[in-house]
Amino acid sequence: MRKLPIGISDFKELITNNYIYVDKTRYIYELLSSSKYIFLSRPRRFGKSLLLSTIEYLYEGKKELFKGLYIEDKWDWNQKYPVIRIDFSVDIREYKGVYSRIEDELEINYKKYKMKESKKKDEVTRFKKLIIDLSEKYRKQVVVLIDEYDKPILDLIEDKKQAEEARKILKEFYSVLKGLDRYIKFVLVTGVSKFAKVSLFSGLNQLEDISLSKEYGDICGYTQEELEHYFKGYLKDVNIEEVREWYNGYNFLANKVYNPFDVLLYLRKKEIRNYWYETGTPSFLIKLIKQKEYNIAELEGIKADESLLNKFDVEEIEIEAIMFQSGYLTIRDYKVSENGILFELGFPNKEVRVSFNRDILYNLVKQKSKVNVIAEKIIEILKEEKIGELKEQIEILISAISYMYLKEEYSYVIAVFSMLYTTGLDVIIEDNTSKGRIDMSVIVDKKIVYVMEFKVVDNQKEKGKALKQIKEKEYFKKYLNYEKIYLVGIEFDKNNKNLVNFEYELL
Repeated sequence: MRKLPIGISDFKELITNNYIYVDKTRYIYELLSSSKYIFLSRPRRFGKSLLLSTIEYLYEGKKELFKGLYIEDKWDWNQKYPVIRIDFSVDIREYKGVYSRIEDELEINYKKYKMKESKKKDEVTRFKKLIIDLSEKYRKQVVVLIDEYDKPILDLIEDKKQAEEARKILKEFYSVLKGLDRYIKFVLVTGVSKFAKVSLFSGLNQLEDISLSKEYGDICGYTQEELEHYFKGYLKDVNIEEVREWYNGYNFLANKVYNPFDVLLYLRKKEIRNYWYETGTPSFLIKLIKQKEYNIAELEGIKADESLLNKFDVEEIEIEAIMFQSGYLTIRDYKVSENGILFELGFPNKEVRVSFNRDILYNLVKQKSKVNVIAEKIIEILKEEKIGELKEQIEILISAISYMYLKEEYSYVIAVFSMLYTTGLDVIIEDNTSKGRIDMSVIVDKKIVYVMEFKVVDNQKEKGKALKQIKEKEYFKKYLNYEKIYLVGIEFDKNNKNLVNFEYELL
Protein backbone atom coordinates (compact mmCIF):
# COMPACT_ATOMS: atom_id res chain seq x y z
CA MET A 1 0.00 0.00 0.00
CA ARG A 2 1.35 3.42 -0.92
CA LYS A 3 2.30 5.85 1.84
CA LEU A 4 0.28 8.86 2.94
CA PRO A 5 1.94 12.03 1.54
CA ILE A 6 1.81 14.04 4.76
CA GLY A 7 3.86 17.21 4.39
CA ILE A 8 5.16 16.22 0.93
CA SER A 9 4.88 19.06 -1.58
CA ASP A 10 7.62 18.00 -4.01
CA PHE A 11 6.10 15.99 -6.87
CA LYS A 12 9.30 14.06 -7.60
CA GLU A 13 9.74 12.96 -3.99
CA LEU A 14 6.11 11.92 -3.84
CA ILE A 15 6.30 9.76 -6.99
CA THR A 16 9.73 8.19 -6.48
CA ASN A 17 9.15 7.31 -2.81
CA ASN A 18 5.85 5.49 -3.34
CA TYR A 19 3.49 8.07 -1.86
CA ILE A 20 -0.14 8.35 -2.97
CA TYR A 21 -0.64 10.96 -5.70
CA VAL A 22 -4.20 12.07 -6.44
CA ASP A 23 -3.98 12.63 -10.20
CA LYS A 24 -4.77 16.27 -10.97
CA THR A 25 -2.97 16.31 -14.32
CA ARG A 26 -6.21 16.49 -16.32
CA TYR A 27 -6.87 19.94 -14.87
CA ILE A 28 -3.22 20.89 -15.27
CA TYR A 29 -3.19 19.83 -18.93
CA GLU A 30 -6.31 21.86 -19.69
CA LEU A 31 -4.87 24.87 -17.86
CA LEU A 32 -1.47 24.81 -19.55
CA SER A 33 -3.05 24.21 -22.96
CA SER A 34 -5.34 27.24 -22.80
CA SER A 35 -3.82 29.95 -20.62
CA LYS A 36 -0.59 31.88 -20.09
CA TYR A 37 -0.86 34.20 -17.07
CA ILE A 38 -2.77 32.58 -14.20
CA PHE A 39 -3.68 33.45 -10.62
CA LEU A 40 -5.08 30.87 -8.17
CA SER A 41 -6.26 31.53 -4.62
CA ARG A 42 -6.81 28.67 -2.17
CA PRO A 43 -6.69 28.37 1.66
CA ARG A 44 -3.44 27.31 3.31
CA ARG A 45 -2.38 23.65 3.20
CA PHE A 46 -4.64 22.97 0.24
CA GLY A 47 -2.02 21.58 -2.16
CA LYS A 48 -0.92 24.75 -3.97
CA SER A 49 2.79 23.99 -3.58
CA LEU A 50 2.36 20.44 -4.93
CA LEU A 51 0.47 21.87 -7.89
CA LEU A 52 3.35 24.21 -8.70
CA SER A 53 5.89 21.42 -8.26
CA THR A 54 3.95 19.17 -10.66
CA ILE A 55 3.89 21.92 -13.29
CA GLU A 56 7.60 22.54 -12.77
CA TYR A 57 8.53 18.91 -13.55
CA LEU A 58 6.19 18.89 -16.54
CA TYR A 59 7.90 21.84 -18.19
CA GLU A 60 11.29 20.36 -17.37
CA GLY A 61 10.26 17.27 -19.35
CA LYS A 62 10.54 14.68 -16.55
CA LYS A 63 8.42 12.10 -18.36
CA GLU A 64 9.44 9.22 -16.08
CA LEU A 65 7.61 10.86 -13.16
CA PHE A 66 4.25 10.93 -14.98
CA LYS A 67 3.95 7.27 -15.90
CA GLY A 68 0.32 6.14 -15.74
CA LEU A 69 -1.06 9.62 -15.14
CA TYR A 70 -3.67 11.32 -17.33
CA ILE A 71 -1.17 13.65 -18.94
CA GLU A 72 1.47 11.04 -19.87
CA ASP A 73 0.39 10.45 -23.48
CA LYS A 74 -0.83 14.00 -24.10
CA TRP A 75 2.18 16.15 -23.20
CA ASP A 76 4.93 17.00 -25.71
CA TRP A 77 7.94 15.66 -23.82
CA ASN A 78 10.38 16.86 -26.50
CA GLN A 79 9.76 20.45 -25.46
CA LYS A 80 11.59 21.50 -22.29
CA TYR A 81 11.58 24.95 -20.71
CA PRO A 82 13.62 26.67 -17.96
CA VAL A 83 11.52 27.18 -14.83
CA ILE A 84 11.93 29.95 -12.25
CA ARG A 85 10.33 29.04 -8.92
CA ILE A 86 9.86 31.77 -6.29
CA ASP A 87 8.63 30.67 -2.86
CA PHE A 88 7.43 33.17 -0.24
CA SER A 89 6.14 30.57 2.24
CA VAL A 90 8.37 31.67 5.12
CA ASP A 91 7.62 33.80 8.17
CA ILE A 92 8.31 37.52 7.74
CA ARG A 93 8.60 39.57 10.95
CA GLU A 94 9.35 42.95 9.42
CA TYR A 95 9.01 44.34 5.92
CA LYS A 96 12.77 44.41 5.30
CA GLY A 97 12.72 40.64 5.50
CA VAL A 98 10.98 40.63 2.10
CA TYR A 99 14.22 41.87 0.50
CA SER A 100 16.17 39.01 2.08
CA ARG A 101 13.66 36.44 0.90
CA ILE A 102 13.72 37.72 -2.66
CA GLU A 103 17.52 37.71 -2.65
CA ASP A 104 17.60 34.10 -1.38
CA GLU A 105 15.10 32.92 -3.99
CA LEU A 106 16.92 34.60 -6.87
CA GLU A 107 20.21 33.09 -5.70
CA ILE A 108 18.64 29.59 -5.68
CA ASN A 109 17.43 30.03 -9.25
CA TYR A 110 20.74 31.42 -10.49
CA LYS A 111 22.59 28.46 -8.96
CA LYS A 112 20.10 25.97 -10.38
CA TYR A 113 21.03 27.04 -13.91
CA LYS A 114 24.70 27.75 -13.09
CA MET A 115 24.45 31.35 -14.15
CA LYS A 116 26.54 34.23 -12.89
CA GLU A 117 24.81 37.23 -11.38
CA SER A 118 25.70 40.67 -10.15
CA LYS A 119 24.51 41.17 -6.57
CA LYS A 120 25.24 44.87 -6.91
CA LYS A 121 22.03 45.24 -8.85
CA ASP A 122 18.67 45.62 -7.13
CA GLU A 123 16.21 42.71 -6.83
CA VAL A 124 13.93 43.94 -9.60
CA THR A 125 16.75 44.26 -12.11
CA ARG A 126 18.16 40.85 -11.14
CA PHE A 127 14.76 39.18 -11.59
CA LYS A 128 14.26 40.76 -14.98
CA LYS A 129 17.78 39.85 -16.07
CA LEU A 130 17.27 36.24 -14.87
CA ILE A 131 14.21 35.82 -17.09
CA ILE A 132 15.87 37.34 -20.16
CA ASP A 133 19.21 35.55 -19.69
CA LEU A 134 17.54 32.16 -19.19
CA SER A 135 15.43 32.62 -22.28
CA GLU A 136 18.45 33.55 -24.38
CA LYS A 137 20.68 30.79 -22.94
CA TYR A 138 18.18 27.98 -23.66
CA ARG A 139 16.52 29.66 -26.63
CA LYS A 140 13.21 28.96 -25.00
CA GLN A 141 10.59 31.00 -23.24
CA VAL A 142 10.68 30.87 -19.43
CA VAL A 143 8.10 29.48 -16.98
CA VAL A 144 7.59 31.54 -13.80
CA LEU A 145 5.94 29.96 -10.76
CA ILE A 146 5.31 32.08 -7.64
CA ASP A 147 4.18 30.32 -4.47
CA GLU A 148 2.36 32.14 -1.61
CA TYR A 149 2.80 35.52 -3.30
CA ASP A 150 0.90 37.29 -0.50
CA LYS A 151 2.35 35.71 2.65
CA PRO A 152 4.78 38.55 3.47
CA ILE A 153 1.84 40.97 3.53
CA LEU A 154 -0.42 38.67 5.54
CA ASP A 155 2.36 38.09 8.08
CA LEU A 156 2.43 41.84 8.73
CA ILE A 157 -1.26 42.63 8.26
CA GLU A 158 -1.80 43.73 11.87
CA ASP A 159 0.74 46.53 11.34
CA LYS A 160 -0.64 48.53 8.41
CA LYS A 161 2.56 50.52 7.89
CA GLN A 162 4.72 47.40 7.70
CA ALA A 163 2.17 45.64 5.51
CA GLU A 164 2.08 48.61 3.15
CA GLU A 165 5.88 48.62 2.87
CA ALA A 166 5.87 44.90 2.10
CA ARG A 167 3.24 45.48 -0.57
CA LYS A 168 5.31 48.21 -2.20
CA ILE A 169 8.34 45.91 -2.42
CA LEU A 170 6.32 43.05 -3.89
CA LYS A 171 4.47 45.30 -6.32
CA GLU A 172 7.79 46.48 -7.73
CA PHE A 173 9.10 42.90 -7.87
CA TYR A 174 6.03 41.54 -9.66
CA SER A 175 6.09 44.47 -12.10
CA VAL A 176 8.99 42.70 -13.83
CA LEU A 177 6.48 40.35 -15.47
CA LYS A 178 4.99 43.31 -17.33
CA GLY A 179 6.56 43.82 -20.74
CA LEU A 180 8.45 40.49 -20.91
CA ASP A 181 5.76 38.65 -22.85
CA ARG A 182 8.10 37.40 -25.56
CA TYR A 183 10.41 35.84 -22.94
CA ILE A 184 7.65 34.11 -20.95
CA LYS A 185 5.93 30.81 -21.70
CA PHE A 186 3.68 30.52 -18.65
CA VAL A 187 3.10 32.23 -15.28
CA LEU A 188 1.22 30.85 -12.27
CA VAL A 189 0.85 32.91 -9.11
CA THR A 190 -0.72 31.26 -6.05
CA GLY A 191 -1.69 32.55 -2.64
CA VAL A 192 -4.36 32.63 0.03
CA SER A 193 -5.79 36.10 -0.45
CA LYS A 194 -6.82 38.03 -3.52
CA PHE A 195 -5.32 41.46 -3.09
CA ALA A 196 -6.61 43.86 -5.70
CA LYS A 197 -4.64 43.19 -8.88
CA VAL A 198 -4.17 46.90 -9.43
CA SER A 199 -2.31 47.19 -6.12
CA LEU A 200 0.11 44.29 -6.62
CA PHE A 201 0.15 43.42 -10.31
CA SER A 202 -0.02 46.87 -11.82
CA GLY A 203 -0.06 46.67 -15.59
CA LEU A 204 -0.38 42.88 -15.65
CA ASN A 205 -4.03 43.03 -16.68
CA GLN A 206 -3.83 39.73 -18.51
CA LEU A 207 -3.47 37.79 -15.23
CA GLU A 208 -6.46 35.43 -15.35
CA ASP A 209 -8.01 34.58 -11.99
CA ILE A 210 -9.22 30.94 -11.96
CA SER A 211 -9.96 30.84 -8.23
CA LEU A 212 -13.69 30.53 -8.89
CA SER A 213 -13.59 28.99 -12.37
CA LYS A 214 -15.85 25.95 -12.37
CA GLU A 215 -13.58 23.94 -14.68
CA TYR A 216 -10.71 24.24 -12.16
CA GLY A 217 -12.76 24.04 -8.95
CA ASP A 218 -11.24 20.64 -8.07
CA ILE A 219 -7.64 21.38 -9.08
CA CYS A 220 -6.69 21.40 -5.38
CA GLY A 221 -8.26 19.38 -2.56
CA TYR A 222 -9.79 15.89 -2.67
CA THR A 223 -13.29 15.15 -3.95
CA GLN A 224 -15.34 12.40 -2.33
CA GLU A 225 -14.70 10.18 -5.35
CA GLU A 226 -10.94 10.77 -5.15
CA LEU A 227 -10.88 10.04 -1.42
CA GLU A 228 -12.65 6.71 -1.84
CA HIS A 229 -10.59 5.71 -4.90
CA TYR A 230 -7.01 6.68 -3.98
CA PHE A 231 -7.23 6.03 -0.23
CA LYS A 232 -9.36 2.90 -0.33
CA GLY A 233 -6.82 0.86 1.63
CA TYR A 234 -6.90 3.37 4.49
CA LEU A 235 -10.69 3.58 4.79
CA LYS A 236 -11.27 0.23 6.48
CA ASP A 237 -13.32 0.66 9.67
CA VAL A 238 -13.67 4.40 8.95
CA ASN A 239 -16.99 6.19 9.44
CA ILE A 240 -16.96 7.93 6.08
CA GLU A 241 -20.01 10.07 6.91
CA GLU A 242 -18.31 11.41 10.03
CA VAL A 243 -15.18 12.22 8.01
CA ARG A 244 -17.30 14.01 5.41
CA GLU A 245 -19.12 16.01 8.08
CA TRP A 246 -15.88 17.13 9.72
CA TYR A 247 -13.56 17.77 6.79
CA ASN A 248 -15.48 18.03 3.50
CA GLY A 249 -17.50 21.03 2.32
CA TYR A 250 -15.12 23.45 0.58
CA ASN A 251 -16.77 24.66 -2.60
CA PHE A 252 -15.04 26.44 -5.48
CA LEU A 253 -18.01 26.03 -7.87
CA ALA A 254 -17.29 22.43 -8.87
CA ASN A 255 -17.52 19.47 -6.43
CA LYS A 256 -17.26 19.86 -2.69
CA VAL A 257 -13.70 19.03 -1.66
CA TYR A 258 -11.75 18.00 1.42
CA ASN A 259 -8.75 19.86 2.75
CA PRO A 260 -5.90 17.35 2.03
CA PHE A 261 -4.09 18.17 5.28
CA ASP A 262 -7.09 17.11 7.37
CA VAL A 263 -7.69 13.91 5.40
CA LEU A 264 -4.08 12.72 5.53
CA LEU A 265 -3.65 13.29 9.26
CA TYR A 266 -7.00 11.71 10.02
CA LEU A 267 -6.17 8.61 7.98
CA ARG A 268 -2.89 8.25 9.86
CA LYS A 269 -4.27 8.77 13.37
CA LYS A 270 -7.91 7.71 12.87
CA GLU A 271 -8.97 10.39 15.35
CA ILE A 272 -11.42 13.23 14.69
CA ARG A 273 -9.54 16.43 15.52
CA ASN A 274 -9.21 19.95 14.17
CA TYR A 275 -5.91 19.24 12.35
CA TRP A 276 -6.04 22.06 9.80
CA TYR A 277 -7.44 24.66 12.15
CA GLU A 278 -4.75 24.03 14.78
CA THR A 279 -1.97 24.90 12.31
CA GLY A 280 -3.00 28.53 12.00
CA THR A 281 -5.39 29.94 14.58
CA PRO A 282 -6.71 33.21 13.06
CA SER A 283 -5.75 35.54 15.92
CA PHE A 284 -5.80 38.58 13.64
CA LEU A 285 -9.26 37.67 12.38
CA ILE A 286 -10.63 37.25 15.91
CA LYS A 287 -9.21 40.67 16.85
CA LEU A 288 -10.76 42.22 13.76
CA ILE A 289 -14.19 40.75 14.60
CA LYS A 290 -13.99 42.15 18.13
CA GLN A 291 -12.72 45.51 16.87
CA LYS A 292 -15.58 45.90 14.38
CA GLU A 293 -18.13 44.35 16.78
CA TYR A 294 -19.13 41.99 14.00
CA ASN A 295 -22.16 39.80 14.68
CA ILE A 296 -20.78 36.31 14.04
CA ALA A 297 -24.28 34.89 14.16
CA GLU A 298 -24.57 36.35 10.66
CA LEU A 299 -21.68 34.29 9.28
CA GLU A 300 -24.04 31.49 8.30
CA GLY A 301 -26.02 32.51 5.24
CA ILE A 302 -24.04 35.63 4.32
CA LYS A 303 -25.01 36.95 0.91
CA ALA A 304 -22.07 38.28 -1.09
CA ASP A 305 -21.34 39.22 -4.68
CA GLU A 306 -18.07 38.72 -6.53
CA SER A 307 -16.84 42.22 -5.73
CA LEU A 308 -17.04 41.55 -1.98
CA LEU A 309 -15.22 38.22 -2.21
CA ASN A 310 -12.45 39.85 -4.24
CA LYS A 311 -12.20 42.93 -2.04
CA PHE A 312 -9.12 42.60 0.10
CA ASP A 313 -6.42 45.15 0.66
CA VAL A 314 -4.26 46.60 3.39
CA GLU A 315 -6.33 49.78 3.73
CA GLU A 316 -9.75 48.13 3.66
CA ILE A 317 -10.22 44.63 5.04
CA GLU A 318 -13.68 43.11 4.73
CA ILE A 319 -14.24 40.36 7.30
CA GLU A 320 -16.35 38.29 4.90
CA ALA A 321 -13.67 38.49 2.21
CA ILE A 322 -10.74 37.43 4.38
CA MET A 323 -12.77 34.64 6.00
CA PHE A 324 -13.75 33.27 2.60
CA GLN A 325 -10.30 33.52 1.07
CA SER A 326 -8.57 32.00 4.09
CA GLY A 327 -10.98 29.03 4.24
CA TYR A 328 -13.13 29.85 7.28
CA LEU A 329 -16.15 30.39 5.05
CA THR A 330 -17.05 28.71 1.78
CA ILE A 331 -19.74 28.88 -0.88
CA ARG A 332 -22.97 27.18 0.17
CA ASP A 333 -25.00 28.18 -2.88
CA TYR A 334 -25.04 30.72 -5.68
CA LYS A 335 -27.40 32.29 -8.19
CA VAL A 336 -26.58 33.82 -11.55
CA SER A 337 -28.59 36.88 -12.60
CA GLU A 338 -28.30 39.86 -14.92
CA ASN A 339 -26.44 41.69 -12.15
CA GLY A 340 -23.81 38.94 -11.77
CA ILE A 341 -23.39 36.09 -9.29
CA LEU A 342 -24.79 36.23 -5.77
CA PHE A 343 -23.14 33.80 -3.34
CA GLU A 344 -24.38 32.41 -0.05
CA LEU A 345 -21.54 31.68 2.37
CA GLY A 346 -21.21 29.56 5.49
CA PHE A 347 -18.78 27.44 7.48
CA PRO A 348 -17.41 24.64 5.26
CA ASN A 349 -17.58 21.85 7.83
CA LYS A 350 -17.79 20.87 11.46
CA GLU A 351 -14.08 21.32 12.12
CA VAL A 352 -14.11 24.99 11.16
CA ARG A 353 -17.51 25.74 12.68
CA VAL A 354 -16.68 24.25 16.09
CA SER A 355 -13.07 25.51 16.25
CA PHE A 356 -13.79 29.05 15.08
CA ASN A 357 -16.64 29.53 17.53
CA ARG A 358 -14.51 28.09 20.33
CA ASP A 359 -11.90 30.74 19.54
CA ILE A 360 -14.57 33.43 19.70
CA LEU A 361 -15.59 32.21 23.15
CA TYR A 362 -11.98 31.97 24.32
CA ASN A 363 -11.70 35.67 23.56
CA LEU A 364 -14.94 36.56 25.35
CA VAL A 365 -14.70 34.67 28.62
CA LYS A 366 -12.31 35.33 31.47
CA GLN A 367 -11.56 31.63 32.03
CA LYS A 368 -11.00 29.54 28.90
CA SER A 369 -11.38 26.30 30.84
CA LYS A 370 -15.06 27.12 31.37
CA VAL A 371 -15.79 26.94 27.63
CA ASN A 372 -15.20 23.21 27.30
CA VAL A 373 -16.90 22.44 30.62
CA ILE A 374 -20.06 24.32 29.63
CA ALA A 375 -20.02 22.82 26.13
CA GLU A 376 -19.89 19.27 27.49
CA LYS A 377 -22.68 20.01 29.94
CA ILE A 378 -24.90 21.45 27.18
CA ILE A 379 -24.33 18.35 25.02
CA GLU A 380 -25.47 16.19 27.93
CA ILE A 381 -28.52 18.42 28.57
CA LEU A 382 -29.71 18.35 24.97
CA LYS A 383 -29.06 14.66 24.41
CA GLU A 384 -30.80 13.65 27.63
CA GLU A 385 -33.57 16.24 27.14
CA LYS A 386 -32.89 18.02 30.44
CA ILE A 387 -33.83 21.27 28.77
CA GLY A 388 -34.67 23.04 32.03
CA GLU A 389 -30.99 22.89 33.00
CA LEU A 390 -29.95 24.84 29.90
CA LYS A 391 -30.96 28.12 31.58
CA GLU A 392 -28.34 27.63 34.31
CA GLN A 393 -25.57 26.95 31.79
CA ILE A 394 -26.45 30.08 29.81
CA GLU A 395 -26.31 32.12 33.02
CA ILE A 396 -22.91 30.63 33.87
CA LEU A 397 -21.68 31.51 30.38
CA ILE A 398 -22.93 35.10 30.57
CA SER A 399 -21.35 35.59 33.99
CA ALA A 400 -18.02 34.35 32.59
CA ILE A 401 -17.91 36.98 29.84
CA SER A 402 -15.57 39.87 30.49
CA TYR A 403 -17.64 43.03 31.03
CA MET A 404 -15.65 44.95 28.43
CA TYR A 405 -17.22 42.76 25.74
CA LEU A 406 -20.79 43.34 26.89
CA LYS A 407 -20.98 46.93 25.65
CA GLU A 408 -22.68 45.76 22.47
CA GLU A 409 -26.20 44.64 23.42
CA TYR A 410 -26.03 41.47 21.30
CA SER A 411 -22.68 40.22 22.64
CA TYR A 412 -24.33 37.76 24.99
CA VAL A 413 -26.61 36.44 22.24
CA ILE A 414 -23.51 35.87 20.09
CA ALA A 415 -21.85 34.10 23.02
CA VAL A 416 -24.77 31.67 23.30
CA PHE A 417 -24.77 31.09 19.55
CA SER A 418 -21.03 30.37 19.63
CA MET A 419 -21.37 28.06 22.62
CA LEU A 420 -24.03 25.96 20.90
CA TYR A 421 -21.84 25.81 17.78
CA THR A 422 -18.91 24.72 19.91
CA THR A 423 -20.80 21.62 21.07
CA GLY A 424 -20.40 20.12 17.60
CA LEU A 425 -24.11 19.33 17.44
CA ASP A 426 -26.01 19.94 14.21
CA VAL A 427 -26.77 23.67 14.54
CA ILE A 428 -28.60 25.67 11.88
CA ILE A 429 -28.53 29.48 12.11
CA GLU A 430 -31.22 31.55 10.38
CA ASP A 431 -33.13 28.35 9.57
CA ASN A 432 -35.52 29.11 6.71
CA THR A 433 -39.22 28.23 6.87
CA SER A 434 -42.20 29.28 4.74
CA LYS A 435 -43.20 31.89 7.36
CA GLY A 436 -39.83 33.29 8.33
CA ARG A 437 -36.47 32.35 9.77
CA ILE A 438 -35.83 30.45 12.97
CA ASP A 439 -32.96 32.03 14.92
CA MET A 440 -31.49 28.61 15.61
CA SER A 441 -32.38 24.94 15.27
CA VAL A 442 -30.34 22.30 17.09
CA ILE A 443 -30.72 18.72 15.88
CA VAL A 444 -29.58 15.90 18.16
CA ASP A 445 -28.97 12.37 16.88
CA LYS A 446 -31.26 13.06 13.90
CA LYS A 447 -34.35 12.56 16.04
CA ILE A 448 -34.67 15.46 18.52
CA VAL A 449 -35.01 19.10 17.40
CA TYR A 450 -34.73 22.22 19.55
CA VAL A 451 -36.34 25.21 17.78
CA MET A 452 -34.87 28.33 19.44
CA GLU A 453 -35.75 31.99 19.24
CA PHE A 454 -33.68 34.74 20.91
CA LYS A 455 -34.92 38.20 21.89
CA VAL A 456 -33.37 41.26 23.50
CA VAL A 457 -36.06 43.08 25.52
CA ASP A 458 -36.27 46.56 27.05
CA ASN A 459 -38.64 45.83 29.90
CA GLN A 460 -40.60 43.13 31.69
CA LYS A 461 -43.71 43.71 29.56
CA GLU A 462 -41.92 42.39 26.49
CA LYS A 463 -41.14 39.04 28.07
CA GLY A 464 -42.56 35.96 26.36
CA LYS A 465 -42.23 37.24 22.79
CA ALA A 466 -39.66 34.62 21.75
CA LEU A 467 -41.74 31.52 22.44
CA LYS A 468 -44.87 33.27 21.17
CA GLN A 469 -43.17 33.98 17.83
CA ILE A 470 -42.21 30.32 17.37
CA LYS A 471 -45.84 29.29 17.87
CA GLU A 472 -47.44 32.03 15.80
CA LYS A 473 -45.18 31.47 12.83
CA GLU A 474 -45.32 27.69 13.24
CA TYR A 475 -41.56 27.30 12.85
CA PHE A 476 -41.86 23.75 14.18
CA LYS A 477 -43.77 22.49 11.11
CA LYS A 478 -40.51 22.07 9.25
CA TYR A 479 -39.52 19.29 11.67
CA LEU A 480 -42.77 17.38 12.15
CA ASN A 481 -41.13 14.18 10.89
CA TYR A 482 -38.75 14.14 13.89
CA GLU A 483 -39.49 12.12 17.03
CA LYS A 484 -39.49 15.09 19.40
CA ILE A 485 -39.63 18.86 18.95
CA TYR A 486 -38.85 21.32 21.73
CA LEU A 487 -39.78 25.01 21.39
CA VAL A 488 -37.37 27.25 23.31
CA GLY A 489 -37.67 30.99 23.89
CA ILE A 490 -34.64 32.79 25.34
CA GLU A 491 -34.69 36.50 26.23
CA PHE A 492 -32.04 38.89 27.48
CA ASP A 493 -32.35 42.26 29.19
CA LYS A 494 -30.97 45.02 26.96
CA ASN A 495 -29.89 47.21 29.87
CA ASN A 496 -28.80 44.76 32.56
CA LYS A 497 -27.13 42.37 30.11
CA ASN A 498 -28.54 39.21 31.67
CA LEU A 499 -30.95 36.38 30.99
CA VAL A 500 -34.46 37.47 32.02
CA ASN A 501 -36.71 34.80 30.52
CA PHE A 502 -36.30 31.16 29.55
CA GLU A 503 -39.35 29.21 28.37
CA TYR A 504 -39.73 25.88 26.63
CA GLU A 505 -42.40 23.42 25.57
CA LEU A 506 -42.39 19.91 24.18
CA LEU A 507 -44.62 19.89 21.12
